[in-house]
Amino acid sequence: MADMSAQAVAAEPSAPPPAPAGPPPKVSSRGRAAAPAAKSNWDESDIPEFELFGALGPRGLPPLTEFLDIWDVDMMKKRDGDNKILHRTAPFSSDDLIVRRGQEFQVNITFNRPYNPGRDKIAVEFVIGSSPQYSENTYIPVFPDGDEQSPWPGRVVRTDDNALTVGVTPAANCIVGKYQLYVAVATPYGIRRTRRDRSRYVYVLFNPWAAGEFAWLLSRPSWAGGFSKAFPSDDAVFLNDDAEREECVLAETGIVYHGSHDDVAERRWNYGQFNHGVLDACLYILDRSQMPLINRGDPVKVARKASAMLDSRDDDGVLVGNWGGDYTYGVAPTAWTGSTEILLTYANSKMPVCYAQCWVYAAVFNTFLRCLGLPSRVVTNYYSAHDNDGNLRSDIILDENGRVDRSNTRDSIWNYHCWNECYMSRPDLPAGFGGWQVVDATPQETSDGLYRCGPASVRAIKHGEICFPFDAPFVFAEVNSDMVFYSRRKDGTLEPVKVNRTHVGRKVLTKAPGAQTSRDITDQYKFPEGGGEERTVLEKAETYNCQREKSQLPPADVDLILSNVEVNVGDDFELKLKLVNRSDRRRTVEAFVSGSVIYYTGVVSSEFLFTTPSVKIGPSASAKESVTVEAKQYMRSLVEQSNLHFMVTGKVTETGQIVSAMKIIRLRNPKISVKVTGTAKVNEEMIATVEFTNPLADNLEDVYIRVEGAGLMLPKFKYYRLISAGASLTWSQSFTPQRPGTTSLIATLDCPALRQVQGEFTFTVEA
Repeated sequence: MADMSAQAVAAEPSAPPPAPAGPPPKVSSRGRAAAPAAKSNWDESDIPEFELFGALGPRGLPPLTEFLDIWDVDMMKKRDGDNKILHRTAPFSSDDLIVRRGQEFQVNITFNRPYNPGRDKIAVEFVIGSSPQYSENTYIPVFPDGDEQSPWPGRVVRTDDNALTVGVTPAANCIVGKYQLYVAVATPYGIRRTRRDRSRYVYVLFNPWAAGEFAWLLSRPSWAGGFSKAFPSDDAVFLNDDAEREECVLAETGIVYHGSHDDVAERRWNYGQFNHGVLDACLYILDRSQMPLINRGDPVKVARKASAMLDSRDDDGVLVGNWGGDYTYGVAPTAWTGSTEILLTYANSKMPVCYAQCWVYAAVFNTFLRCLGLPSRVVTNYYSAHDNDGNLRSDIILDENGRVDRSNTRDSIWNYHCWNECYMSRPDLPAGFGGWQVVDATPQETSDGLYRCGPASVRAIKHGEICFPFDAPFVFAEVNSDMVFYSRRKDGTLEPVKVNRTHVGRKVLTKAPGAQTSRDITDQYKFPEGGGEERTVLEKAETYNCQREKSQLPPADVDLILSNVEVNVGDDFELKLKLVNRSDRRRTVEAFVSGSVIYYTGVVSSEFLFTTPSVKIGPSASAKESVTVEAKQYMRSLVEQSNLHFMVTGKVTETGQIVSAMKIIRLRNPKISVKVTGTAKVNEEMIATVEFTNPLADNLEDVYIRVEGAGLMLPKFKYYRLISAGASLTWSQSFTPQRPGTTSLIATLDCPALRQVQGEFTFTVEA
């Protein structure tokens, strides 16, 4: 018995201890770091109004009346003041001072007596975050007299009686965010400073105009030696193109392109980066991401972090993606008119906003980037491949007769896909790969464990240098993948029968600077198809493990062409096929014509038409075939983009060769009319009138109309339970322009039976 007890006691330590009762301990950085890294721009701490140099004497604090006393600090932040005009921040609807880094702004300080530069010592201090530290550039003391070094240079601009005007130049690589300004005066006993004041916030943004702003400073012998390296002459986002800067930083409205490459459609969007509250919402996004403040001066890190935070996957980011067609618990992606409502809702509710698709992600991301000062634009890639295995190939499986085998065809090519480009230098890459960078907030594939994409150098993508970060192989595949047709034999094996190397990345568009037209930038992503430069690029990409289909299949001697056709929603139409025989022998094509309603992502919703014409073609001749498409066939299956996808495949009986053609037909939706009346002048009331007539034979139920305009009207909406067939509606709304310039009112109509209905009215507001 004694031995058994001893054995039992010896075995006890191997059993797991009981779980402790109560909540788990709070996880902190204690024991690893002296203080947690500052990750919030909103958390602040008070700086003492008086800091003693030593301990108090027996009589306490001596009188300080003979030293400088600060009476007033004028931030010079009026909208029409020099600071905001020179820094191009006057459009912001904010009472705070908003400036751009790498460029001087001025502050006026009033004392109780004239400032004596030989005797008086003052500092203008800038603090960001809850634990400001000089070593992390979250505490910045600026000394106007130039006697002491500072991360930000300062100077005395002028003195006037008791007033002193100080010029401060934020370093061109400083943290972007909201700073609190203090003014401190040195006395023999300690430092006396102003108390914390909400009116003394300074927002510092990226500066695409900052080039050589420190030239005057470096020319001063007392400064040049120690600061030539500390102060880079350019902001990392410096863009030396006036037209691009005006468009990609200051333009508040834009155009997002959709549709198909041969039938481009436009969608107006109000970016609204200057609307009240939007700047704070953008800074909140970075706070929500837990991004350390010390990293927020690097545009590469900011853009990459934000590309993850704009979608709700992983991190409860801004937008919830939904491609399924059921938007019961949110707003349909096609209903949004701009970014303001989305960003303010997210900042106020602290919850992701429903719903988004790629153009919504890109448009809201564009607002974020422009608001913080990064030059950015929305880009649309037509026939965009989603390559998740790096083989640069989208596979279409055919049966033995040449018909598409949908049960085994898994790959899809998006009719179009929208992403963003932002402009920045890339010191982490070899020289020459800065400039425009692809960033994409649409959650497609994970990158380093999170749904995000970029920044990837556009130049690197064009030249096949896909070894560079970030996510260049994925973007390269989106514009360079091949479409490969395989014939599936009865034993299940696949044989390549046709390779289309020009279908993907057919056209890349963005808005032209200063115009209401598109700009084709395909040549910035790829060399001309079939040329020697393209082959060199693809060979280089293959060295980085991007594998392509190497089969060199002879082209069929019969060409298949589908004609263009413009169709309104609810109309019947004819789909016309033309087959051209380039041989000197008769040819017979057994064709399969499939018509499907598809989502813009290329995913089939439902097939509504299938026919199998047999076409005989004489030697060196052509033949035509027409297929009638009735509205009743497709109307009941339409999804929000109103896209019809026709795929025609066939086998040439005499040769066994495969022919194919595809066509996206974008059904034209009715327009909503927007008009304005009144004097187009700042602070003069005007009336916006929205009109719509239901052109369909069916009633429209649960209809929402939204309208907004940059500098005109914050987003507003109106609900209509029913709009009968053929009925009209009119909605009038007053508004007051807040700032001068050319702007647009944008309206959308959305309901489950009819989406993608929009209209706009562009006009100029006088000062």
